[in-house]
Amino acid sequence: MTLETQLKSAPVPYNPELAVEARERFNAHSALTGNLVAGMAGSSGYLRGLLQREADWFEGALGQEPEACFEALLSAIDPEDGANLGAALRIAKRRVALLLAACDLGGVWTLEQVTHHLTRFADFATDTALRSQIATMIARKKLPGCGPDDIADCAGIAVLAMGKMGAYELNYSSDIDLIVLFDDERHSDDTIDDVRMAFQRATRNMAKMLSEVTAEGYVFRTDLRLRPNPSVTPVCVPMDAAERYYESEGRTWERAAFIKARPCAGDMKAGAAFLQRIAPFVWRRHLDFAAIQDAHDMRLRIREHKGLGGPIEISGHDMKLGRGGIREIEFFAQTQQLIAGGRDAELRCSGTLDALAGLAQKGWVPDEVAENLTAAYRAHRTTEHRIQMLRDAQTHVMPTNEEGLAQVANLSGWSDVDGFLADQTARLQGVHDRIETLYNPVSNGEDGNEVVALDPALREQMDSWAALPALRSRRSVQIFERLRPEIERRIAGVKWPEFTLRQLDSFIRRLPAGVQLFSLFEANPQILDLLLDICSTAPGLAQYLARNTGVFDAVLSGAFFGDLPDADGYVKGAQAALNGVTDYEDALNTARRWQKEQHFRIGVLMLRRLAGLEEVERAYSDLATAVLRVLMPWIEADIIRRYGRFDQQSVSILAMGKLGSRQMTSSSDLDLILLYDVEGDMSDGRKGLSAPQYFARLTQAMIMALSSPMAEGELYEVDMRLRPSGRQGPVATSINGFAAYQRDEAWTWEHLALTRGRVVAGDSAKVDAVRDTVISKERRPELVREDVAAMRARLAAAKGSRASVWEVKDIAGGILDIELIAQMVALLEGSDTRDPRDQLSAAKDGEVAALADVHRLLCTVQQAQRLVIEGRFDPDKLGTDGMGFVVGFAGFESAEALESEILTQCSHAEAVIARILTPE
Repeated sequence: MTLETQLKSAPVPYNPELAVEARERFNAHSALTGNLVAGMAGSSGYLRGLLQREADWFEGALGQEPEACFEALLSAIDPEDGANLGAALRIAKRRVALLLAACDLGGVWTLEQVTHHLTRFADFATDTALRSQIATMIARKKLPGCGPDDIADCAGIAVLAMGKMGAYELNYSSDIDLIVLFDDERHSDDTIDDVRMAFQRATRNMAKMLSEVTAEGYVFRTDLRLRPNPSVTPVCVPMDAAERYYESEGRTWERAAFIKARPCAGDMKAGAAFLQRIAPFVWRRHLDFAAIQDAHDMRLRIREHKGLGGPIEISGHDMKLGRGGIREIEFFAQTQQLIAGGRDAELRCSGTLDALAGLAQKGWVPDEVAENLTAAYRAHRTTEHRIQMLRDAQTHVMPTNEEGLAQVANLSGWSDVDGFLADQTARLQGVHDRIETLYNPVSNGEDGNEVVALDPALREQMDSWAALPALRSRRSVQIFERLRPEIERRIAGVKWPEFTLRQLDSFIRRLPAGVQLFSLFEANPQILDLLLDICSTAPGLAQYLARNTGVFDAVLSGAFFGDLPDADGYVKGAQAALNGVTDYEDALNTARRWQKEQHFRIGVLMLRRLAGLEEVERAYSDLATAVLRVLMPWIEADIIRRYGRFDQQSVSILAMGKLGSRQMTSSSDLDLILLYDVEGDMSDGRKGLSAPQYFARLTQAMIMALSSPMAEGELYEVDMRLRPSGRQGPVATSINGFAAYQRDEAWTWEHLALTRGRVVAGDSAKVDAVRDTVISKERRPELVREDVAAMRARLAAAKGSRASVWEVKDIAGGILDIELIAQMVALLEGSDTRDPRDQLSAAKDGEVAALADVHRLLCTVQQAQRLVIEGRFDPDKLGTDGMGFVVGFAGFESAEALESEILTQCSHAEAVIARILTPE
């Protein structure tokens, strides 16, 4: 369809006489075409001039499909015609402006189509102008070491489109913001000075070709001031120097600017690689709520500098920078992107409307807010275009006289000027009201004047935080002072303020810095509530948080308080976290971040009574399993890179203890055995190793990957003492050697331990076959009972003094004793199940089977204990809320009632155990 047949609307002519003149020039065309040109010429002096100057071309354009017409304008330019290139680009720009105005005002193209085509022309013009300058430099021998083949990628110059050009959002009379860089590693040290001078000259000439006003007009006003330190750096900056600047000195406004950055001309690959390298500067690893304050400060500085404060009045209002304007919406979207884009790459889109849609989809912005801001943004940008169409001026300010306001209204299709102005005012005010709430600090009490009666000693303790690293910077102090009344109010409302503040004090003292975390609390008061809940209930979890503050990010996920994943869900989550990671160390740190968030989530759901014992046991265990399954290929790949591999090699990780039976607690370590199966004597690497050496290195690498402190902390402690021959045996064992050891050398206690063995990574078939053979072997029950009794006696002697009632693992008749009996039952009955409670339930002796309930009670208490406090459980170190959680999680009303039940049940269990282990 042609442009003329696609017309749907037309502006209202402000000056009827000028409208008649334009209509007569195109009287051979349709009535709607007549209305379009009449409205354009009657309401805009600039468009009237274009219609007069390009009348013949426009008449031809009316009979073409708009997209084809646009492409023809580009293809008509000869990039190699250096003498006439500037004029050709200027003529093309005039015609693009006229075509876009017709498609815009005629309702043929949407706002996004208009801005996209204008940006495409800017890309074309920039690339063509730069390429012509590089060709000239090469022809004149000004670029040493470069020949005609280097023209294709401009000898390593990369142009980054910034701002609206970067986001394909150029407005009708937009200037273009460019950063010009060059790949300094591409050129030799001997010639780099000459190359640098030539690139600077080429950049200035390119900008002149685009910006200079001649009889044919201009192409684009070009701004190069977004480069690093523009007052002291050349117009074309070495990439290495630019990287160092952003890594050491880059500011938040520059981070926001690079959200929209993209390569648009020159060496596109080098430009994309540069943006990839500085991505960590733009996209912070953790949620960056400090960006909210930065954005707010920028808004206030712009308002102050431009004098844009006060109530909204349409006459003279700046549609871009004024209250409720375009920049407000852009700041809103970019701030939310800076907050969350480091964690979610899908939020790193450059377009404002795409960003709003993505933020709504991910739950960062309510759908209704995103929809309203999207509609307002489109309307604001449309009005901006109408303002610029009046005189082709790079302005966003509404006219101050009645004539100008009427022209903008008429170009917008409104004959009712007052109605148009009222519509603009309502929309601007609505945007302003919505955006302003983003920057409001936490409310300090419902009426803002609530007086909190916090003990003076506690306030003095909070005063002492001024000397801590968390409050080292002026900015962190400012945010904390805004938060402090709310913290005091909430602490005063808990059951035991002294205890809660003591834990919060320990938390604050461990923080290396405070700006990001305090900003998170200010923007999300529910996170502050959660922290104080943890401090009052679970000091152990508070200490974990102090070491891993980044896990707070996960709380803002919409799924955080939902059901915990199953085993496959954890594996998929770990794989998704590592998706796109290519570096081994990055993989280890990424796995640590993901694991800590998931580990924290399990603890919080337990603390909030949203997950019970079995669910928590399995979640902690499945989380550890997922980490092992996902990291082992990385660990093996690193070993293969260094030492090669064997033919048909396979590795199995056999989990023992609580991981094997899927009953881990928050502080469980991993009892692992690494088993291998290979063909061949030596690995095929440059540094080939024998199988025992090779898999010993692999085992050590696995332990290092799981246990070594890195930037993101450590994952798990690893215990390998359950391997064949314990500490005296090799750290890795062949499957055949493992089978022979279990058959000929293993002690009864090793067979007992194997009842809980489970392959958690690698090939399980051969290992399971060995385990099944061992467990199904016929045994003399009296000998097994003797070995179990002797082992129980040795464990009791090693513990020394009698355990207290709260030491539910070591108390007589406690978890350790009951699990020994469970394993004995499994061994004697050849049971394949690994869960001690299931093993007990299968016992033919009813009293032994009933020990499963005692085990469940004690494990429930232990699980709660491990969450609320690190190390040995001591009720005196817990506040009333912490002890109340332990008691409540176990299903009791008071600590006394729970203590009595533990004593009763353990005494009964001890009696049952003594009976079945006593020779008849």
